Amino acid sequence: MSQTIIITGTSSGIGFVLAEYFGKKGHHVYGLSRKHTESQYFKSIPTDITDNDAVQNAIAEILKTETRIDVLINNAGMGMVGSVEDSTKEDILKLFNLNLVGAVQMMTAVMSKMRENKFGKIINISSIGSEMGLPFRGFYSASKSALDKITEAMRYEVYPWNIDVCSLHLGDIKTNIAENRVKTKVSEPYKNVFDKVYALMNSHVGDGTEPLEVAEYIDQLLTKNKWKAHYYFGKFGQKIGVPLKWILPQGTYENLMKKYNKLA
Repeated sequence: MSQTIIITGTSSGIGFVLAEYFGKKGHHVYGLSRKHTESQYFKSIPTDITDNDAVQNAIAEILKTETRIDVLINNAGMGMVGSVEDSTKEDILKLFNLNLVGAVQMMTAVMSKMRENKFGKIINISSIGSEMGLPFRGFYSASKSALDKITEAMRYEVYPWNIDVCSLHLGDIKTNIAENRVKTKVSEPYKNVFDKVYALMNSHVGDGTEPLEVAEYIDQLLTKNKWKAHYYFGKFGQKIGVPLKWILPQGTYENLMKKYNKLA
């Protein structure tokens, strides 16, 4: 059965692959990103999701054609690297404005139609890194962790209308995220160790999971009647970090993370 699916961040990377994947399967797919994207499989609506007026206008345009909104995939986001000490207020707010506020504005914009139809599914694309503070990616981890907690809260608030919400925590995916990260100026005390960690994180992206595998996983997820709050998708070496954090003493876990990130 064809569904109406809205996906943010569709100009490249995971979002573009998702939009084309579901469009090819016959769904009515609308891609929201700042840049117009040419595709025969989905309709691109240029939208800055940090601008609430633009978000409302995009949803109004979709509802001129569609009578329902079945699925929202909040995929738009950005990374940020640098030490906590060196991060500026402007960079922090820019990150949270997209990764958190933009996602919330999208959920708010579709909620009335989902409530009217007594059905809806929302997937907030999060990160395995939201479960732990990653070295030199602390604010990225924090922004995704904040989105996770909003996801958990919304599950309580919207379930009476048969609306389900989850966080999908991804490991490293082979995309161009490294080109779009906010990179703060790194001061001298951190420079040598940061350079090692930064090279390592970029190599992890290069060796990451293919975006098409994410699309196939989400396709399976959409067939489930009831969702858990959190799903984890990625390579075993990254996913295992989550349960280990739950069961290991903090010091032991930190030592493992230091070795994994070549800090020790």
